[in-house]
Amino acid sequence: MNVAAILKLKGREVITATPDTSLLEIARLLGTHKIGCIVIAEADGKVAGIVSERDIVREIARAGAEVLDEPVDAFMTKSVISCRESDTMDRLMGEMTAHRFRHMPVVDRGRLIGLVSIGDVVRMRIAEAELEAAAMREYIATG
Repeated sequence: MNVAAILKLKGREVITATPDTSLLEIARLLGTHKIGCIVIAEADGKVAGIVSERDIVREIARAGAEVLDEPVDAFMTKSVISCRESDTMDRLMGEMTAHRFRHMPVVDRGRLIGLVSIGDVVRMRIAEAELEAAAMREYIATG
């Protein structure tokens, strides 16, 4: 299984914001859409950064609620690790585990085309294991 299979099931919609969006507006978007991160994109669709719920909480804890009025550009992760549709779930799991993040933008020709979470990867792994188990049961039953 690869990233393309995940996107086929979950869709390609990604909630984005621009670098000048305030942290408060980012928090509102996270809450409204019930998601864990926002991809920060330039007007041309290139990924400029990513910000998660955890990033916002850390900044509030560090500097107080005043940071909510600041633009996300000052707080987002700017060196974003992304993937391609052809990448395997093993690569995604390896990157997410090694770098300790839960969301990875999917990029094609430098442009954002989707977002994959660790939850998406786990769901696909479980579905894959269930299919293999069903195939084995069928094989055993029909001998």
